[in-house]
Amino acid sequence: MTTINAYKMDGLGNDFIIIDRRNDDINLGKEKIIELGSRTNIGFDQIIFIEKEKENSFPLTIFNSDGGEISACGNGSRCVAYLLGKNLSTKEIKLKTNNRILNAKIVENFYVKLEMGKPLFNVKDIPLSKTLNPSNVTLNIDNKTLTGGFCVNVGNPHIIFFVKDCFEHDLKIIGPKIENHDLFPEKTNVTFAQVLDKKNIIVNVWERGAGLTKACGTAACATAAAALKNKLVGNKINIKFKEGLLNIEIDESNNIYMTGPVSEIKNIKIKI
Repeated sequence: MTTINAYKMDGLGNDFIIIDRRNDDINLGKEKIIELGSRTNIGFDQIIFIEKEKENSFPLTIFNSDGGEISACGNGSRCVAYLLGKNLSTKEIKLKTNNRILNAKIVENFYVKLEMGKPLFNVKDIPLSKTLNPSNVTLNIDNKTLTGGFCVNVGNPHIIFFVKDCFEHDLKIIGPKIENHDLFPEKTNVTFAQVLDKKNIIVNVWERGAGLTKACGTAACATAAAALKNKLVGNKINIKFKEGLLNIEIDESNNIYMTGPVSEIKNIKIKI
């Protein structure tokens, strides 16, 4: 058995193991990822591998706690940017996920701003298994009809329901059923969002492959993009989670910027 060095960080309670393999070829199998992800073990929402720098950016390989690989993780990317920024003594870091280049900037101590790119609203890009209006989706779950679902991709697929009380539904029960609905060939993240006013939204999130989560950066971006598209808010929005908020700004070109806190960097050791 080998012991490796790793890092534990979180963004508003959305927590990660980060493994730096810029210089070491470290591989973990699916079973090991699931084992480490258990809350009876180290526990995490996502595990993120930092790859060797390529074309002035650092590629990221990301897995959910269920062992499935994913293409985006907003809070995790902010944590990695902070870690690399401290390691390289710079405030600006460029990251690369499977489908996007993410420009990050440390704006103050423990605060990172991340450019997430543009939201995608087309059925094919989200993706959905049927041709329908992605901004007004109806789902039947357990003899309940959920209406007005807004589907969008911000590096990964999301569906957002704007409701009067975002904690009305038990996401532990309904979340996995929406996540695995046959409308979503790649599964989906699920958010119930409660608009307070033109600048503030409270959310309750079920994260694809991770479950009920304290915070989710891409869900914040997706919710803001959907709310702006529906003219429920302006272009600067505070997305509120249980442990704090993320500031989302969408510019005239529809680029999304997410700013929020990250935790201290904790060094940990993992036996593999």
